[in-house]
Amino acid sequence: MIKVVGVKFKSTGKTYYFDPGCIDVEQGDMVIVETARGLEFGNVCLGITEVKNEDVVKPLKKVVRIANDNDIKKHQEHEAKKADAMAKCQELVEKHKLEMKLVDVEFTFDSCKIIFYFTAEGRIDFRELVKDLAAAFRMRIELRQVGARDEAKMLGGVGNCGKGLCCATWLSDFQPVSIKMAKTQNLSLNPAKISGICGRLMCCLKYENDLYTEMRKGMPDNGEKVKTPSGMGKVFDTNILEGKVRVRLMTGEKEDNGADKLDSEILVFDKSEIRRTKGQKKPNDTQQEEMTEEIKKLMQD
Repeated sequence: MIKVVGVKFKSTGKTYYFDPGCIDVEQGDMVIVETARGLEFGNVCLGITEVKNEDVVKPLKKVVRIANDNDIKKHQEHEAKKADAMAKCQELVEKHKLEMKLVDVEFTFDSCKIIFYFTAEGRIDFRELVKDLAAAFRMRIELRQVGARDEAKMLGGVGNCGKGLCCATWLSDFQPVSIKMAKTQNLSLNPAKISGICGRLMCCLKYENDLYTEMRKGMPDNGEKVKTPSGMGKVFDTNILEGKVRVRLMTGEKEDNGADKLDSEILVFDKSEIRRTKGQKKPNDTQQEEMTEEIKKLMQD
């Protein structure tokens, strides 16, 4: 076990572990820490605690000191200069006619570098832009391209649920999200209903996926042939949370195309009352098997 403190550099950013050394650090303290890009100003979100050695990326950087009044003032000055820096950069972007969207700007604590975050459809040749920015700010310049999810996290907004975006309010790490999760939860595959304002699959699809996966075990698929207490039928719909299966019974007759003719009445059975037919292929469901280009795009990030 090793003693660490957890530090965040942004309110909803990742938590990084640092070695507190002999400094008595508590949750809520503002600290100056040593990072790969120099000294940085951060907020302690996890007081001194012990974690397993394998959970730490070594070598572990140190907490240099608890932030003093000068450190806090310097950090506040950097925050106050962000708006002017964004405006100047936007002016130069338009001057060079670059197809890029500025998202955020960040000053390093030592005032040696300024980082501009942007989104773009492809690669951008911003060499001339960097030269002009360096001349304007007299600092080292870094332009960092981010994805659509990172943009939403930085800018914030309101989700379909009417609350603030998870990524911008409390979610520190993005979890992998797939279209399979929407299928498991019987959600509509309409991209407009399962995508967030970032244009990607909603992060909240992940939250209940494990529960749905467990409850779905033994449930038949829509269109699957099953045996019920009232006879053979085909699954019309399922309610995973209630464990109910809606079935249309087979009449024993055939349609003109050779398919089994089904009764118009829909019967509801418990999952325990249904017996699945062994050895049958799963029904072809074009909605599930043939994803549209829009849905494929949602999965890219």
